[in-house]
This record gives sequence, structure tokens and C-alpha cells, in this order.
Amino acid sequence: MKLICKACNLEISEPLTELKNLSLINKNDGQDYIPRGFYLIQQETAYQILKGSIIINIKDLINSKHHSDGSRLNGCCGLDGCDGMNRVCLHDHEIGTEYSDCWRYHKVILNPELVELISN
Repeated sequence: MKLICKACNLEISEPLTELKNLSLINKNDGQDYIPRGFYLIQQETAYQILKGSIIINIKDLINSKHHSDGSRLNGCCGLDGCDGMNRVCLHDHEIGTEYSDCWRYHKVILNPELVELISN
């Protein structure tokens, strides 16, 4: 599977496989939450994460960049993800939120209304 931006069909991820072995999830702050090459689907709405959101490793995100709105790029060592979506595709369409600060699990949560999982 791979992810595309729904607005422009640009590929935004490396090839991914659904993570079935949930024991591989890492809940240590400042470290990758999900191994590279995998994705998870958020099963319920929690905090500000929509049900159906797609969680991937930051290193699997391609053809994207940080949001041009600097107010969304807060954090001390990385991005804390507390100020709205902070990742856009290369055509400036919002796609999701990067969490890469020292006190967060490192991951990208992609909005299911803005991205789509498709077969490679």
C-alpha cells in the first residue's frame, strides 16, 4: 500500500504494510512510535485524532514539507503537533500532523479526509 494526497494524487509515502503485531509499537518519548515501512489505522477518535487517521513513521513520508504557517511549527527539539496540521504535500495541500518533539512519540498522523491508502 501507499498513501496519496486526495487533492492532487501525489504519492506521499514509501510502500507500507499494515502493522498487525502491536507489540512493535514504541511508547518511549523521542523515539519512533511505529517501525518504518508500516501503517496503523486509528480505530476511534481520541484527543484530536480522527477515527480512520493513518499513522506512519516520519521517515516513510515523501513528497511533503512543513506547513508555510509558522504558527503550526511549534516545539523545542522538533514539532509538538499541538497547533494543527503541520505537514503539506509538495503542492501545499494539508495532509496531516508530524509529532517529532522530544516529549512526544515520533510519528505522522495523516487525516483520512485528505489522504488515501491505495495499492502499489
